[in-house]
Amino acid sequence: MIPTQPEKITDNRFRFDSFSDGKALPGKKTGRLPAMGWNSWNAFGSGNTEELTKAMADAIVSLGLSELGYKYVVLDDGCYKSEREDGKLANEPVKFPGGFKALSDYVHARGLKFGMYNDIGTNLCAGAAVGTCGFEKTDAKSYLDWGVDFLKIDNCYYLWDNATFSNPENAKYVFAPNLKQIQLKKGDFSILLSAEEGILEGVGASLKDGLARKGAENNGANGADGAASNDKSIGRYVTGIGTFDGTNTGTSPVGAMSGELVFEVDVPEAGEYSLTVLYATARQNGTGEWLQIATGAGEDLTVFYDDLLPPTEGPESFENSAPIKINLKAGRNRIRLMNHRRQENTLCSYAAMLKGLNEAKSGHEMLISLCEWGKTQPQNWGYKVGDSWRILNDITFRVGSDGNPGFGAWTDPGTPSVTSQYNKAVIMDEFSGLDKGWNDPDMLMIGMNGLTLTMCKTHFTMWCMMNSPLMLGLDLRRLTKGDELYNIISNREIIALNQDSLGIQAKRIFTTIQSSEAATAPDKAYITDNDRIDVLAKPLSDTSLALSFINVSESQKESLTVDLPLILNSLGKKLPSSTTAAFNSAKRFVIKDLWSGKENESLDGKFQSGSLEACDNLTIKITPCNN
Repeated sequence: MIPTQPEKITDNRFRFDSFSDGKALPGKKTGRLPAMGWNSWNAFGSGNTEELTKAMADAIVSLGLSELGYKYVVLDDGCYKSEREDGKLANEPVKFPGGFKALSDYVHARGLKFGMYNDIGTNLCAGAAVGTCGFEKTDAKSYLDWGVDFLKIDNCYYLWDNATFSNPENAKYVFAPNLKQIQLKKGDFSILLSAEEGILEGVGASLKDGLARKGAENNGANGADGAASNDKSIGRYVTGIGTFDGTNTGTSPVGAMSGELVFEVDVPEAGEYSLTVLYATARQNGTGEWLQIATGAGEDLTVFYDDLLPPTEGPESFENSAPIKINLKAGRNRIRLMNHRRQENTLCSYAAMLKGLNEAKSGHEMLISLCEWGKTQPQNWGYKVGDSWRILNDITFRVGSDGNPGFGAWTDPGTPSVTSQYNKAVIMDEFSGLDKGWNDPDMLMIGMNGLTLTMCKTHFTMWCMMNSPLMLGLDLRRLTKGDELYNIISNREIIALNQDSLGIQAKRIFTTIQSSEAATAPDKAYITDNDRIDVLAKPLSDTSLALSFINVSESQKESLTVDLPLILNSLGKKLPSSTTAAFNSAKRFVIKDLWSGKENESLDGKFQSGSLEACDNLTIKITPCNN
């Protein structure tokens, strides 16, 4: 049942060109606010048990967290048997002796919702050979039979990408071969175009000078007319056609994520042409074996080739492909050589589970949390199939023993830190919304060693302002009503920002980093220098605004002031007309500090942070008044 090759795409809804059409796939619900709940992974890792899960469900109720919106109790990795039984998922009998249906019933009886975990690959991240790949219909029925409300789906052993534990050679699916030239023929018409004569569009792909070689270049049995031989150099070719890996820090989520080689060709008549590609393959980052050839774009897209090319001896051992038939119109045509399969394949794999759920129960309410770590830039396509999508690798790798994130939990430059997740998520506001879904910078680390109470408070503020899912990750038995940690995660007015019915992620309207990009577009500048204060603004459903001054740095920062014109102009189209009118006509503004509860007012429409301690924040609600 496990496939041997990515599925053939026959529906353009799964193509790269459809990502910007705003259309979700059948069965994908919209209008949901970010999920709130508890996940077992950070606290217990694979050591979670039925007993512990029941204790967490009881704690959510007894602590009053369920009344605040924390509803989902999610079993992460480590809950299944290591292999399937008769092709089906089965509970690990020692840790979960009562089975998943009974545990689901226990959770539901307390007014909560039950969540589980799997992977789009062959195995789960902890190793169990029970991934959904090839079993989507079977697993969908099991999850619905068990009463699962929330499904987190990981990406560790994915067959069609060089994922964490997959074979690195799977890069053959992810990148196009290196491309040196094309030849187009029809009857007496023939044209030979080098890669240098093409147009590089998007990002990632580049022209490269080939290494000097001895002897003739290998042009294959059907060498293209005019191909060079006995050259001292193999000449220039295009490499790197594919999609950036977004798993780690360093790549902005804003803008083009992949590149293409495009040839603009004039042909004398409409009809079928023969296209030969001079290519070389490898199975490494930047060079693969999978090539897509298409004409047109958007709704006019036509794909003529979408498959692996036969491997060559190496990344600079160029050979000609077999002739590929394409249809062209008379006059100017744009022939696109590309590989968008990193994104398309992942969408197809997640969509297979959605389809399985749809077939098992039409109108199901399953919430799907995509956990592919931002690898395939899910901000572009995740809205089609998921309710949220992870934007980076895990926020902490120190799971179990209540998840001690250790030194650097605030500022580690890799993915396992609060600021690394925040620095990316804060500029992704245009990708989220009630009509789409939510950017997910992973579970909350509140309560873990390595984060001070101030850091925890600001961490919570960040996630709430950014409309991120609020999934607690600590052992809830450590909490007591009214203690310092409890008071952070139970702040009703901060939670209300996350759950506001407008569903608008805050926009960064200002940052103290002095750079041209940050100054002109603070909402799009990917900044990893944490020595700064950010100002986030968020429209709310009652025509008020939330404003958050966030000291990202680990040193004290002096007072910062922003005024009303900056806020309104920066928010732009995010502002409902009623909010704009209310603020423009206001005579004064009531300001409430959502952490201290203190209130004051502004008559001039200027708002100050005051001096901010290291990693602290001031988050206020601004209400316009006409009296």
